Amino acid sequence: MSSPSRRTLARRLESVADFAEPSAHLEQYLTPPELAAHLCHLAGLQGDLERRVVDLGTGTGMLAIAATLAGSDDVAAIDVDADALAVARRNERSVVEDASEDNGSPIAWLRGDVTRHPFSCTDATVLSNPPFGAQRGNRHADRDFLETAREIGAVSYTIHNEGSQSFVESFAADEGGTVTHAFRAAFPLPKQFDFHTEAETTLEAEVFRIEWPTRA
Repeated sequence: MSSPSRRTLARRLESVADFAEPSAHLEQYLTPPELAAHLCHLAGLQGDLERRVVDLGTGTGMLAIAATLAGSDDVAAIDVDADALAVARRNERSVVEDASEDNGSPIAWLRGDVTRHPFSCTDATVLSNPPFGAQRGNRHADRDFLETAREIGAVSYTIHNEGSQSFVESFAADEGGTVTHAFRAAFPLPKQFDFHTEAETTLEAEVFRIEWPTRA
């Protein structure tokens, strides 16, 4: 199956539904379709969708669904929130043509904490839009996701808050990894919670592709 263009992929991902009742504590925001398309299109160009893909903290399922649409036939997605996984499954059935009650799911949806995950692989392609650490108790939450990415991945693509480059590059270097791609991306945030004061604001997110050293 030929991979769709980035534009076509983004257009299909526009059908992914947002959370009806997002959790502020879990920092549940919809990953922008354009960003998910960019990330997974790049992963396809790098040959990273030819190995198992793991979406850490899948939320609405955006990145897992994007990887599937971009050509991966081995995708697993994990989230701690059962309600988020229910949203993700509904999104899969509405967006992915092969997903139905009769055909089953091309994506393995798993409930669990990324710090106590069930994955035994060390050569996966990891995708993740972790919490940015804006909420109390979530500071440096993205570090936990990077640690798991290092543990199970040969390569990872992670989305972080603006100003994270020095932290990500330092973490990767300490673990023997190499940041091969880094770019900024607009991350629109609609008004979802009481503490939001504007109808919508846009963050400048930072995206990193890291190659991790082979583990024996």
